[in-house]
Amino acid sequence: MSTGLVFACAGALLFAMGVAGVVLLEHLLRRILAFNLMGSGAFLVLVGLAQRFGIADPVPQAMVLTGIVVAVAATALALALARRLFALTGGYTLSEDGDD
Repeated sequence: MSTGLVFACAGALLFAMGVAGVVLLEHLLRRILAFNLMGSGAFLVLVGLAQRFGIADPVPQAMVLTGIVVAVAATALALALARRLFALTGGYTLSEDGDD
């Protein structure tokens, strides 16, 4: 078993844990963290499988680097929206009704 495959399996596990967190958790900040965990798992899978003949391929690595920058920006936006939600409602949970 190569190291790339080990990294890809660990990334798949992280991604699955993130999906479970997004689906099962109700607290908004925990959902944001679970979504970040999903992204980290996807990045790890891409890096782990991006090898040709034992040499790392630079294109998937560049894609992962760009994805990390986008994920940081998306996390900042999600946290700003969560802070605004807390200021408006006093909590971090989303309401079930669509009437709001």
